[in-house]
Amino acid sequence: MKEKKSENFGACCDVNGIFKIIGGKWKVLLIKAVAKQCPKRFGELRREMEDLAQTTLTVQLRELERDGILCRQIYAESPPRVEYKLSELGKTLLPVIERLDEWWSDYKRERG
Repeated sequence: MKEKKSENFGACCDVNGIFKIIGGKWKVLLIKAVAKQCPKRFGELRREMEDLAQTTLTVQLRELERDGILCRQIYAESPPRVEYKLSELGKTLLPVIERLDEWWSDYKRERG
């Protein structure tokens, strides 16, 4: 019986790990925005996410980059240009996010 409890706990921790990477208010929205128009410039993301403070945007993008979901390209121009695109790993999230969107629609419909 002890093994089952520890197996369930391990599965729960895996889900927590997933949400550490894509959880939060903005990360999935940022992934979808970059996927919609790739590459996406920082200024474009800032304009699109008008309710998102610039510092929060920067932090969220850096975390997604750190976790291998986004790639950042800096161009040595004046003014500097920074573009974001989905990594190969990030592209594998798109069907997952699409399925979560479908689930959410079903959930809202069921709950009235």
